[in-house]
Amino acid sequence: MGPDLAGFLRAEGAEVIADEDPLLGPGDAAALIERCSHLDAVVANFEYPAYRAKTVDIEDAEWQAGFDHMVHPLMRIVRAVAPQMIARRSGSIVVTGSSSPLRRMSPQTVSYVTARAAQLAFVRSAGHDLARHNVRLNAIAQNFVANPAYYPPDLLANPRFQERLPIEVPAGRIGQPEESGELALFLLTESSSFIFGQVISHDGGWS
Repeated sequence: MGPDLAGFLRAEGAEVIADEDPLLGPGDAAALIERCSHLDAVVANFEYPAYRAKTVDIEDAEWQAGFDHMVHPLMRIVRAVAPQMIARRSGSIVVTGSSSPLRRMSPQTVSYVTARAAQLAFVRSAGHDLARHNVRLNAIAQNFVANPAYYPPDLLANPRFQERLPIEVPAGRIGQPEESGELALFLLTESSSFIFGQVISHDGGWS
């Protein structure tokens, strides 16, 4: 979702600093925030392929990889940018996450869903903590939105996927990146000035 969201926000007039570093090192997030200096808002977009294994077949390396790519960098980026926002009593952080933890998923995706759930739990808890400083931390929990990582064009064109879509998604269609952009824009601006620590489903009614 990163490139689509960056393009959408630029088109809306935002000055966007886009960085594609997965921030896997313990000091990478802090170094990025230091290079960027003043930030009014942050979109944290961390993803990892859905590792498929039933519970008894989960391997330590793949389990850890989900947290290394999606959970630890999220905590570190929020930890790094929050002090300047707290000092100004102003700022918004939006996490693009997944709605997969909000309902039961395939048994083969236990590892992936657990890491995604940790992202949302962090948003809820840290968002409550930061609210007293007027710093907003919220999450978009999405699924069935067109993007190159999880819903690329070849999958969307697959007849089997097209047959399954209206059964799985009450809205009966795939979501578009600009719809995620509109929601992110709302959460990034003062339009959402009274929303703190919330996880907002964005999946056509799937969850």
